[in-house]
Amino acid sequence: MKLLSWNVNGIRSVLTKGFSKAIEHENPDIICLQEIKAHPDQLDKILHNYDSHIWNPAEKKGYSGTAIFSKIKPLSVKLGKELLDDKEGRVIVAEFEKFYLVNVYTPNSQRGLTRLKHRQEWDKHFFEMLKKLENHKAVVFCGDLNVAHTTIDIARPKENTKNAGFTIEERLDFDEYIKHGFIDTFRFQHPEEKDHYTWWSYMHNAREKNIGWRIDYFCISQPLKNRINKAEILKNVHGSDHCPVSLSLNL
Repeated sequence: MKLLSWNVNGIRSVLTKGFSKAIEHENPDIICLQEIKAHPDQLDKILHNYDSHIWNPAEKKGYSGTAIFSKIKPLSVKLGKELLDDKEGRVIVAEFEKFYLVNVYTPNSQRGLTRLKHRQEWDKHFFEMLKKLENHKAVVFCGDLNVAHTTIDIARPKENTKNAGFTIEERLDFDEYIKHGFIDTFRFQHPEEKDHYTWWSYMHNAREKNIGWRIDYFCISQPLKNRINKAEILKNVHGSDHCPVSLSLNL
């Protein structure tokens, strides 16, 4: 089974930038999108060969939002507002036979860390939700987690220790996932490799220079550890300031 996650920074925008061709080439069984910035009634139907279309737009139009497109019909679906204080369309939980799939777009702490406290509260409640799901079956969570976990997950760590996405508070919150037993699948397969990023600023030719951050993840419960086939960063897929990440599981 192949899963793909991508912060598209606007679904209507990325549709004009090779989205369909990229999806056709990768051919995932399930697609998780973040920052869709649209309601489904704002665009024509897409991805016709995916039977299940699950939308979770933010209440505020043109902002945030998540979506899942799946060739396999989920057993059940819950949106973030049913599980968390989520008016921004940040979470979808889809239940499949062997696991829960959680698509998440974690709040950014913002310039000046004006939203850091909100972000920390979010992390706490999101982690509690993951643990409750794990009481029933294994969990795969993916998306834009808006944190570079370690110094090898960011091109310029020293310059960013007080910036959103690389504060000690955010990194310690990610540590909690790992201590609990969740596996960062890309790091599991590439434990020491540097220069692998998933987001680049639009400024200063950052992507061309590979001055980036790895803030998009696939993390899994321990029981799925031996099912990992391949965790990839699809750095050559353009269309957003993020590139997609993928995970293949032997299920």
